[in-house]
Amino acid sequence: MHTTTQQIDNGVNVTALLGAREALTQAPEAARFIWRAHCDWIRGTHSQIAVEDFHGLGETQRHRSRFTYQADHPEVFAAQDHGPTPVEYVLVGLAACLTAGVAAVAQHRGIQLRSVKAMVEGDMDIQGILGMDPEVRNGFDDIRVTFEIDADASRADIEALLAQSQKRSAVYDLLTNPTYVKVELK
Repeated sequence: MHTTTQQIDNGVNVTALLGAREALTQAPEAARFIWRAHCDWIRGTHSQIAVEDFHGLGETQRHRSRFTYQADHPEVFAAQDHGPTPVEYVLVGLAACLTAGVAAVAQHRGIQLRSVKAMVEGDMDIQGILGMDPEVRNGFDDIRVTFEIDADASRADIEALLAQSQKRSAVYDLLTNPTYVKVELK
């Protein structure tokens, strides 16, 4: 009898991730990270945001390059529509975080992914942010994430991938648990 073992490659270095987890177990203070985004107002509701450095592993770290993002509001809000709205970036972050988790968990569990697509939708009544009704919240009322995953696994195994991704997603946690946010003037 001859058996072949299929190499699983979803592009995630699980060995390195598990090694990092083990190393941080020995030095938990190094696991304290500070993520940064620097924002400059351009005009109207248009801003440019840069992400370049962060603090982790006990010191300042830098991304390989500086990432810049435009944020604005659409023309229906009498704006110039130079970029996605800030709330759309939240949806982008949730989609990216959950999808990365699916890839990492699939790699760890030996599941080959062929494609992963996510649709993220957030319901919002803008009467709140427009100050029309003080009883209407400013944020999302509801967020839905729908995945289409093609993988060499059963539906139950794919559902387990999603569950583990959701369980470990930082952005999912941010949206579903209260986080203290301090806003101050320098």
